[in-house]
Amino acid sequence: MFVRIHRVVPPGGSDGLRWPLADDEESAALFPDERRATRHVGTGAYRGLEFLHVNAKSIINPVPGGTLGFRYTINPYRGCSHACVYCFARPTHDYLGLGIGADFERKIVVKINAVERLRAELASPTWRGELIAMGTNTDPYQAAEGKYHLTRGIIEALGRAENPFSILTKSTLVLRDLPQLLTAAARTAVRLDLSIGTLDRDVWRATEPGTPPPDRRIEVVRRLNEAGIPCGVLVAPILPGLSDREDQVRRVIEASVKAGAKSVTAVPLHLRGSVRGHYLSWLARTHPELVVRHERLFARGAYQPRAARDRLAGIVSELVAPQDDRPGPPVAGPGESPKRSAAESVARANGRIPVQLRLV
Repeated sequence: MFVRIHRVVPPGGSDGLRWPLADDEESAALFPDERRATRHVGTGAYRGLEFLHVNAKSIINPVPGGTLGFRYTINPYRGCSHACVYCFARPTHDYLGLGIGADFERKIVVKINAVERLRAELASPTWRGELIAMGTNTDPYQAAEGKYHLTRGIIEALGRAENPFSILTKSTLVLRDLPQLLTAAARTAVRLDLSIGTLDRDVWRATEPGTPPPDRRIEVVRRLNEAGIPCGVLVAPILPGLSDREDQVRRVIEASVKAGAKSVTAVPLHLRGSVRGHYLSWLARTHPELVVRHERLFARGAYQPRAARDRLAGIVSELVAPQDDRPGPPVAGPGESPKRSAAESVARANGRIPVQLRLV
């Protein structure tokens, strides 16, 4: 039985998504040696990118507060060539003395010892085999992964150690590692999610220029689930005035469910810290007619008003309704948080706590 959940993630929600986590996650995980990098200029398929090789002292990062449904993450790369204009991981480049704009998109920090460090940390008697989330900051399957294969090595190490893990990505490159994912899934709990904020190609090209087309990501959801790897969809973030029309949201959700998504989670745009200025500057250049609307939406802080979130929740709840014929995961509305652990989420995704959804 397949699991399909629908949620609208509220501010402070505990889904452990890249968006609320990125500003905080890595600030406590910087080490002096990560500032000493050797530079490698990309050529061929990687032309325009600069790779900064570093050796990390630790690769399993504790999550401050531990309120996101998991306590540990792995991020083998800093910066992201996907160049999503709204990316909330951009401020992590500040910590390294780099810019959050073009530097974040083109100067990619590569933790070249990530796999070796992980093997050592998994073998430590103090490690207790807790679930590890990947993709909570920058995408583990961005372009650099095609060159360095760190995420593949991490999957292999976690599988051998029978350590549960989850991956969030926008990339079709994940299919390259389907054999490794299947091997790991035979030993431990494995969960994937594809981030697909819109199927509108104009919006996609403008806001996520370095990512694969969204319809190809839908195909990845289908192929992973057909292969036996549980995969859901994050409709995230939904952008006011760009991708928040009912027909746009409906199209993503219908395609996700048709592809067999184990969950569908809608995440409204929020703007924290320096990302706010970056995004609004981009908006002023490309869609000046939307600037006033955004200034009003975010006048009181990083999150949109409840009325705006309720509107989105209404659209999603009309499209996808849970059937209660079997026990299933909680459905969170605005201002609520699903009360479950990450391990339970993976168990649900593997079909042990099933629930079905239908389009209405």
